[in-house]
Amino acid sequence: MEKSKESPEVDISIVVPLFNEEESLAELIQAIEESISETYSYEVIFVDDGSTDSSFQVIKDLGAKHEEVRGISFGHNYGKSVALQAGFEEVRGKYVVTMDADLQDDPNEVPDMIQMLKGGLDMVSGWKKERFDPISKTVPSKFFNYVTRKAAGIHLHDFNCGLKAYKREVIDNIYLYGELHRYIPMLAKKEGFARIGEKIVKHHPRKYGTTKFGLSRFINGFLDLITILFVQRYFQKPMHFFGTFGIVLLLVGTGINAYLAVLRLFLNKGIGDRPLLFLGILLMVLGIQLLSTGLIGELININHVKKQKPKIREMV
Repeated sequence: MEKSKESPEVDISIVVPLFNEEESLAELIQAIEESISETYSYEVIFVDDGSTDSSFQVIKDLGAKHEEVRGISFGHNYGKSVALQAGFEEVRGKYVVTMDADLQDDPNEVPDMIQMLKGGLDMVSGWKKERFDPISKTVPSKFFNYVTRKAAGIHLHDFNCGLKAYKREVIDNIYLYGELHRYIPMLAKKEGFARIGEKIVKHHPRKYGTTKFGLSRFINGFLDLITILFVQRYFQKPMHFFGTFGIVLLLVGTGINAYLAVLRLFLNKGIGDRPLLFLGILLMVLGIQLLSTGLIGELININHVKKQKPKIREMV
């Protein structure tokens, strides 16, 4: 971190994760200054996620010219979620804004997003309704957003948009890793910050460099979606998940074996070479294993649950 965090609080902290964006940073700072400086005090925290170009040197040069600029540099590429989390841990602003460094996000949208927060929302997510990305990126993104919207129960059109605004307490109560930056609205809702709004924002064509998009991002993103859905619903009650399937399999397996037992004991029919016998045994074993997994999960989780306290939102 290039500058001390001990300086006074500002109105807005802008966190900008980046990877090999040396050409765009100076223009981004100029655009932010033109759109925000007359209305709000602010800081810009650039998080260089292991760039192999001179991005961090540019950040240091900008920091020497602009007191609002601060910088973090990673030794290698960790991913956008880790970069955002590092920036979140250093913010001093009452409101926090995230945006990408490639100049495709428009800083002129920030004042209106802050006004929406002042109006009572906990967070505002940008919606790039008109996009200037290749079809190889827009089509998978629409599918991803549809699935996430249905799974999360949050009516947002663009979970992937890097331009978002939050009240400070939202980012103080979430922790990002993996690809969870895509699911910040879900994490916020889980922590009780359910007043989530959306704003249509301008999306500019990429001016410098190349996109960091790849198919693996969506595969990893869907795996993280499964993870976060499971954690949100069953973190404090793993037995409800594993136990339900375990009981169903155990009952079906027991029913099959009971049927075969009747055939053997009362009708004197051979069952030793019947595939149904092996299916019944398999289902019973799987059922017992799932029940055991649920019990182990409860034992592992019990200390965490005992220590957990409810987050009090407001007192009068």
